[in-house]
Amino acid sequence: MRFSISFNDFSLRFPLVGGFFYVLLLVLILFAGRSAEGAEESLEIVIQGVEEEVLENVRAALKPPAGVVDQLWIDRFKRRIPEIVRNALEPYGFYKAEVDYKLEMTKSGSYRLELDIMPGEPVRIDTLSIEVRGGRDNALRRLTENFPLKKGDPLRHDIYEEAKGELLATAQDRGYLKAEFTTHQVRVRLEDLSADIELVFETGPRFNFGEVTIEGATEYPPRFLERYLTFEPGEPFSYAKLGQTQLRYLDSDRFKEVIITPREELAEGDTVPVEIHLVPSLPKRLRPGIGFATDTGARVTLKYNDVNIFHLGHELEAEFIIAQLQQSLGAGYIIPSRKNVDSRTEFRVGYDRLELDAFDSTKFFAQAARVRSFGKGREGSIYLRVLQENFEVGQDEDNSFLILPGVQFSRHRYNDPVQPTKGYRFALEARGTNTAIGSDSDLVQLLASGNYILALPFRLSLFTRLQTAVTLQSDPLENIPPSLRFFAGGDQSVRGYAYQSLGTTNDEGDVVGGENLLVGSVELTKRIGQNWGVAIFADAGNAFNNLSEIKLREAVGIGIRRYTVVGPIRVDLARQVGVSDPSFRLHISVGFGF
Repeated sequence: MRFSISFNDFSLRFPLVGGFFYVLLLVLILFAGRSAEGAEESLEIVIQGVEEEVLENVRAALKPPAGVVDQLWIDRFKRRIPEIVRNALEPYGFYKAEVDYKLEMTKSGSYRLELDIMPGEPVRIDTLSIEVRGGRDNALRRLTENFPLKKGDPLRHDIYEEAKGELLATAQDRGYLKAEFTTHQVRVRLEDLSADIELVFETGPRFNFGEVTIEGATEYPPRFLERYLTFEPGEPFSYAKLGQTQLRYLDSDRFKEVIITPREELAEGDTVPVEIHLVPSLPKRLRPGIGFATDTGARVTLKYNDVNIFHLGHELEAEFIIAQLQQSLGAGYIIPSRKNVDSRTEFRVGYDRLELDAFDSTKFFAQAARVRSFGKGREGSIYLRVLQENFEVGQDEDNSFLILPGVQFSRHRYNDPVQPTKGYRFALEARGTNTAIGSDSDLVQLLASGNYILALPFRLSLFTRLQTAVTLQSDPLENIPPSLRFFAGGDQSVRGYAYQSLGTTNDEGDVVGGENLLVGSVELTKRIGQNWGVAIFADAGNAFNNLSEIKLREAVGIGIRRYTVVGPIRVDLARQVGVSDPSFRLHISVGFGF
């Protein structure tokens, strides 16, 4: 007969015979753990005379070891208290501290230690000599020139060791793999409370990257895998570039494990070969999902993705969406650039159906785009879109065929891609068409949008958003399809109004959109705990044809934020402002409004 006791994934299995012995042993272990937890509680420590990091170091040095604070331990500990305290003070330059203490048992049976520390004057640096021999490197030179300890400063061993470590790590990261301190001396003179520091740093030779061997992803072309490298053979060796390369592979969502090993032991002269081992993820993914957003209602989605079509590293993606107000089906074929991992060529086709209060629209489109990265956070594209749209706006029904070329540029910088507390983004776009290229209309549109997040004290952040657009056209608005008209209202526009419910009106009072757009928002958010936040906001904007007839609609409100790994869940209650019969509207959305 056997039985088991399980704790999460850990289990103990043993015969029933003699089982009571094992149970007793387990109980003793548990009580021993409780004793270790209670050891610190049975010794109360009160310290005066030092503060901040010095205080914390003294307290940590006096912390009882795991086990019971008994009389035998107390007797030994009492004799060593001055020594322990002085040793804890020396890293901060206090070598002649005086310590008064009182250790006694309280009425409850625990112990109380009262310390009065007089640290005295710290040892100060009299001479500081730092010499770098070998490679002439500007980064190493700046570190030595900005060494955090100067003549006359208190001798701080923690700062000294940290600065040494930074110098060594920087040298190794810049290819000086055999760099070392051949001299590192701190001479303390207690008679006059002074110290001399002497450092001699030998860089040794600077190594370069050698041959790169990539293993474990034979289904991808070698040239495709080499795109992710942030270095080339012959460049100065850098651990930082190895780390950047690893991140590139992982961020591609094609590999679940990436191991990069510089083979220093195989170095020939000053050249270090590098081995990269890749474990590919499954290339084909099918991801169903459900969700809800106030703009389009409840929805069901189905996404398909294949990141290695024809074993070329090309990507095929498709998405099917059924929502209360929207139904869409789209597919894209993406050809990565041979040199830049953030550049690509895209081909997309799609169908989209929208049924809103302001309009109904059914459109089919095909688009080709060349997307190019211009560095971190900067991206531009040039595209050509073919659009067939059937629509009903107000009392009018029509259809439109357009061939629409355009150009876009965007830039962003946030401190966190999912839950940013500071940063910015802006985007610019120009697009247009003409009957001379086969379109039904002539127009040019200029669009701009941006947001800015400012971090404030007390875990506050200020979020501002602006969106504007201008249309230059010769045709009347009625000939322009809704996808190229502008509307306001919704979760990412003027809250308090339904999605795309604001714009100019026709003679019957129906909203028909506008040629131009202006929308702005200000929001103040306060973080509460780790995963919650509250917000107050004010939105204003509208779509219009002429500046003389613009009528900005306004709303104010409050919101709740629940922060998750996919972004914040945003619940906002907005009230219309400046209208005769204002109403409230609840907005629910997921994700940060980039």
